[in-house]
Amino acid sequence: MATFEQQLAQYAELIVKVGVNVQQDQQVFITGSTEMTELVRLVAKKAYEAGASNVHVDWVDEALSRLKYENASDDHFTKFPEWEVAKRNTFLDARAAFIAIVSPNPDLLKGIDPQRIGSFQKASGQALEKYRQYVQSDKVSWTVVAAATKNWAAKIFPDVTPDEAQVLLWNAIFESVRLNTPDPVQAWEEHNANLHKKVEVLNGYHFHKLHYTAPGTDLTIELPEKHLWVGAGSTSESNVAFMANMPTEEVFTVPYRNGVNGYVSSTKPLSYGGNIIDNFKLTFEEGRIVKVEAEQGQAILQQLVDTDEGSHYLGEVALVPHESPISQSNILFFNTLFDENASNHLAIGSGYAFNVEGGKTMTREELDASGVNASITHVDFMIGSANMDIDGIQQDGTVVPVFRGGNWAI
Repeated sequence: MATFEQQLAQYAELIVKVGVNVQQDQQVFITGSTEMTELVRLVAKKAYEAGASNVHVDWVDEALSRLKYENASDDHFTKFPEWEVAKRNTFLDARAAFIAIVSPNPDLLKGIDPQRIGSFQKASGQALEKYRQYVQSDKVSWTVVAAATKNWAAKIFPDVTPDEAQVLLWNAIFESVRLNTPDPVQAWEEHNANLHKKVEVLNGYHFHKLHYTAPGTDLTIELPEKHLWVGAGSTSESNVAFMANMPTEEVFTVPYRNGVNGYVSSTKPLSYGGNIIDNFKLTFEEGRIVKVEAEQGQAILQQLVDTDEGSHYLGEVALVPHESPISQSNILFFNTLFDENASNHLAIGSGYAFNVEGGKTMTREELDASGVNASITHVDFMIGSANMDIDGIQQDGTVVPVFRGGNWAI
């Protein structure tokens, strides 16, 4: 049986080879926590072994982040440093590979003024517009992966010691990325192929609308005329295959911006801005969110919806069967990277350009005309359950069952 150190090294290699597929002489930009130095260093090492010319690490420290929100002046949260933008843009221009290693504390900013959180989310979103556009158009290879910290593990497994909880979380992460298979790289190739089979079926139907029904949900989502379903692997502008999320169990497309009507209820908590938002309901009219209700985190959710005009609309429609491996683990991760892969979900905010035909090369005006929403934010929230049915409605009115009882019907 492999030791933890061997598993971690294998995980780092998977991130580099499958996650972003580092190329010879390519630069790599890593974002990681100071609590995860061992993994970050391993990823950097594997990147250099794969031929990277330079690996840059942007370190994140939770304690310092909390201190800043508690003590910095109010105007600090309305600005984003220009030098930070310039640094990121330098790597974008070089077509670097971007690796985000997330290890969140879901309660990090609990009790912090929601106005401060909302202001900084808005400021950073506006400042990093170029990065968001490059990612959402697949101009660069990028991936989001996770690392198990004690604070995050304790939130998930509160009934064991912090050390035991961290071991349990690492095991869950390794399982979710297929690290426990004989050949993880081959396992990802097969998984990618299986998801693409669903993509082909959905694109073949070319639905005009989707109708969701479940307890607390009755929602109709119109799709753009030239929408495309995608799933798992992507290809960058340089024709490099990569895996944007690890794990991933979804196939997804973009909604028509003004074509969402009805109401939808969350089925899992949403960790956003260092806070938990739970048991919430959104009501839509002609695409726009017109009512926000939440039992927990109402103010934070309202701040999210009010980020800009585009954050009042949806940017993603994603399908994930209730029987997915992450769902069947019965672990609530309090992190979207995992929880979205256990549940059908939607995203508030911007849509991905590659979800419409020719979208990767469209101007912003052309994307607008195609019905793709624009926003400085993109936040997924979970709506799926074993009680959800989804019908696909074709242009001629033909109704095709897509989901029944939370799982695929096609």
